[in-house]
Amino acid sequence: MGIYLVSVGADEWFAEDGDEYADEGEGEEGGGFGAVATGLNEELRRRGLPPYESVPEDTEFVRGSGAQFEEKLVPPMDGFLGLCSVHLSEEDVDSLCGWTVMVPSPLEEEVELPFESAYSDTTVIAGAPRVLALAERLADAVGLPVDAIPVACDNLDLTTWFLDGPAKETAAARPGPWAEDLDAAFYVALFLRAAQHSLRRGCPIVLT
Repeated sequence: MGIYLVSVGADEWFAEDGDEYADEGEGEEGGGFGAVATGLNEELRRRGLPPYESVPEDTEFVRGSGAQFEEKLVPPMDGFLGLCSVHLSEEDVDSLCGWTVMVPSPLEEEVELPFESAYSDTTVIAGAPRVLALAERLADAVGLPVDAIPVACDNLDLTTWFLDGPAKETAAARPGPWAEDLDAAFYVALFLRAAQHSLRRGCPIVLT
């Protein structure tokens, strides 16, 4: 159990009630994300943006392939939120942390839909380009050693790197603001890699 960020493939993204994913407890009320996908496309058209339809299919899991994304939100977020308050506006913090679904569409403002999500009565959709820009700003501010942290995050690789892996050794070898609060650095890295994955694969990332 716990809170995860995971990637979603086309079958689940477009699933409606009664489809394969409709009884699994994912997405809005009946499972799947079909209503969310439809509502998002309606809002994208209203904003003059192309619909989000090119969602990649699920692929068989191959560790380290980078085809999927799965990380667990384990460390406390207090330090990260404090870091955000120093370097970002309140609006930026909401854009970075307040979503339940992230898609690779260029959304300057989030889309809120009246569908229940895993931890909220609504579904808030953010655009990966904006999330990435904000995460990169924090990464630069703390000197995050981006080259040292995992890129493929398909099996809690990032979570393990910070909690049980070489994070402490890397912090000792490459000191800086990031090394002073590894819990905060974890969330900087998490949002950075999640947004990069969404853009690279063209897939949604969901909080579940």
